[in-house]
Amino acid sequence: MAATMVFQEKEKFLESLREQVRNGVPRERIRVITPFGVPEVEEILPRGRSNVRFFALLGAASGTVTGFAFTILTSLSWPLIVGGKPIVSLPPFVIIAFALTILFGALSTFAGFLLLSRLPSLRGIRSEEEYGNSFVILVEGGEQR
Repeated sequence: MAATMVFQEKEKFLESLREQVRNGVPRERIRVITPFGVPEVEEILPRGRSNVRFFALLGAASGTVTGFAFTILTSLSWPLIVGGKPIVSLPPFVIIAFALTILFGALSTFAGFLLLSRLPSLRGIRSEEEYGNSFVILVEGGEQR
C-alpha cells in the first residue's frame, strides 16, 4: 500500500518531505514527483553512487584484452615478415586496443545504464497517475512509522 501526498506549494512539499525523513521512513521507500527540478530534494534524499561505473570498467578492460588478443593472434596466424621486424610488435597494436577499449567501454556503459534503470519499461518512465503541476510524495511499502 502506498501513501500519496499531493501539494500545490513547494515549501509545504519540502517541509513534509523533511518530516517523512525525520519520522524514520526509509529513503528507499520515498518516491518524489515534481513538475520541475527541485535541488532541495537532492539534499533531503541523497542518492548513492551509481554502479554504472563498474560496467564501464569491465567493458573497457575487456576491450583492451580483446584488442591485444585479436591483433596478436591474427599476426601469429598469418605472419608478415617485413624487413626483419618482429611478428608481434606491440606499438602498432595499441591503436586497435585503444579503439576497442573505447568501443566496449561505451557499449557496456550504455547496457549497464539500461539494465540498472530497468529500461525499457513504461512503468519506470511515467507514473500511473497524472499529477499536473503538483508536488507529490509517494511512500511505498508498508505503513509509516
